Amino acid sequence: MTTPYAPLRDGTSRPSSALPLFVAGAALVVTAWLAFDRFRPVPRHVDATPRVIEPRGELADFEKATIAIFEANAPSVVNIRSRVLRPDEWRGLAVSEGTGTGLVWDERGYVVTNFHVVQDALSNLTVRFPGGVEYQALFVGGAAEYDIAVLKLTETAENLRAIPLGSAKDLRVGQSVFAIGNPFGLDSSLSTGVVSALDRAIRSPSGTPIQGAIQVDAAINPGNSGGPLLDSAGRLIGMNTAIVSPSGANAGIGFAIPVDTLNRVVPALIRGDKGTRAGLGVLLEGVTVGRGTRPAITQVYEGTGAQDAGLRSVAEHGFGDVILAVDGKEVRSSEDIGRALDGKRLGDRVTLRILRREPQGWVELDVEVELKTQIQRH
Repeated sequence: MTTPYAPLRDGTSRPSSALPLFVAGAALVVTAWLAFDRFRPVPRHVDATPRVIEPRGELADFEKATIAIFEANAPSVVNIRSRVLRPDEWRGLAVSEGTGTGLVWDERGYVVTNFHVVQDALSNLTVRFPGGVEYQALFVGGAAEYDIAVLKLTETAENLRAIPLGSAKDLRVGQSVFAIGNPFGLDSSLSTGVVSALDRAIRSPSGTPIQGAIQVDAAINPGNSGGPLLDSAGRLIGMNTAIVSPSGANAGIGFAIPVDTLNRVVPALIRGDKGTRAGLGVLLEGVTVGRGTRPAITQVYEGTGAQDAGLRSVAEHGFGDVILAVDGKEVRSSEDIGRALDGKRLGDRVTLRILRREPQGWVELDVEVELKTQIQRH
């Protein structure tokens, strides 16, 4: 006969297992808890009022200063929208829209932005001010080598205010900066940070380096291009133009064109000058001289100061002049020459120290060159 008890060695018996009783007890406890939780009494509603708001007190001085900078200058920052027809695989042509930021340059209705913001839609531009008022704008002129463009409102706008002009020449690493723009199309956004580095070189839409760029850690994102960079006095010290980011969004490294470059190039564009960058008018290539590399002239362009001064190129003479210094400052690359010439005006003269191949051997000479329009070849 089957029994739930197993015999022991002494002839007595014991239960074969307590597990079924334990499982049944646990199930009973869980069932009881669920029933209690579902049908337990709910607390009665009582009267309640919002909590008392603690008085904030005065804003900190640095907060007041930041607010004042934004409120004073945000009305001078605009959203620029461009439309252009692009080839489309399915529809033949499709309207493509881009946005960026700009700033009021003066009360006559001139607006400054980056060249890359408007380069694809030079005849279909809309400028929107904070508050939503829109104006059509015309393209006045652009300098791709500086990534600067000037627009002009087609209608007279009231209460235009230009942001006070500062200078980037006395900036110091660590000082506060403020960027206003339209990142991702979000109007009138403010970001703050510090000057991270000075005298950077960034690439322009034409491929030439823009010297003296200001590096900042203020958040600069797509759509901020063309917006103002301000110092703690609310002065314009640069125009935000580029970021370094693997993702395309802010990574803490942004660049601005120094205001001193703007103040030199923008008036020239408004006047209608054909050339804005003063240059030698040569094509350069690095060659080994001694233990280092120096820029050598491979081509001299017609109608330039280099041709007038009789500089020699590889193309015409087999051996091109090697540039050793500009106005007494040693140069080792075309970037060094760009830095030495940046800030010069058309018609200025510079003295080049060159190394030239003569029948008797290599000789060093000083040659004076008038700076004319820099001719770009791509």
